[in-house]
Amino acid sequence: MQGGYYSSVGGMVTQINRLDVISNNIANANTTGFKRDDVVIGDFLRLYEQHKEFLPIKDQTKDAAKFYNRSLNRVPQIVENFTEHNMGGFIPTENTFDFALSKENAYFMVETPNGVRFTRDGSFVLNEDGRLVTKEGFPVLPREYLDGPQYIEFIDGYQIEVDTNGNIYMRSLNFEEMNETNLTSNLAVVSFENPKYLKKVGNNFYEYPRERFNELEMLEQSGAVRQGFLEKSNINVVMEMTGLIETNRLVEAYSKVLKTHMDDLNTEAITRLAAKA
Repeated sequence: MQGGYYSSVGGMVTQINRLDVISNNIANANTTGFKRDDVVIGDFLRLYEQHKEFLPIKDQTKDAAKFYNRSLNRVPQIVENFTEHNMGGFIPTENTFDFALSKENAYFMVETPNGVRFTRDGSFVLNEDGRLVTKEGFPVLPREYLDGPQYIEFIDGYQIEVDTNGNIYMRSLNFEEMNETNLTSNLAVVSFENPKYLKKVGNNFYEYPRERFNELEMLEQSGAVRQGFLEKSNINVVMEMTGLIETNRLVEAYSKVLKTHMDDLNTEAITRLAAKA
């Protein structure tokens, strides 16, 4: 067996997978509220130690040696994927239904066909029924939703004002009533005891395990809502491009090693064996 060949193949596959992650980060550099993804690269031995209890053969016996080759111990592997949840910068939009969150562990709550999801993307709009929804048309939810389905709806002729806690007030455009505001609804802003369980599910949404909803904290006094602002992604394009170049060079290096094994070492081995024969 050519141990170097298999190590190079493993290294190349790992870097190609990392390339996918970096490319996705760059593609979402201008996506509102997007959070950067990254990977941890380890080796096969670490991966084996973490999961050996779930394998058919539990120890390094003679029988296990048939299935486990120790020459693969140091083959590079992606051992963990993670998301960096640090905040991006804010940009002013002056749009009534644009919102940003000034706390890291804080999310808006949205109803989708697949259940409740969470997002940092506060670029909301009104649908034809006057309901506050995401750009995809999914309802943005108030705090009371978990007690029973409720939605945030508005009527014409009022100015909408939202305070830093997410409370929604309507001010009449009638000159005689302009000094009066009425509390009509609120934006649900939630945080999580264990943010590591947040999982990206597309459309800039996160899923949190339903069985862990008891860990969800409704922030009634968050002080985090900023009306008329949007949060930029936390992507540093220069850093991502540096990683992209590094990964490409590693893929090229592994490719050259594979070519050496296939063309040079194998040819030499065959020539020598033929000579001895």
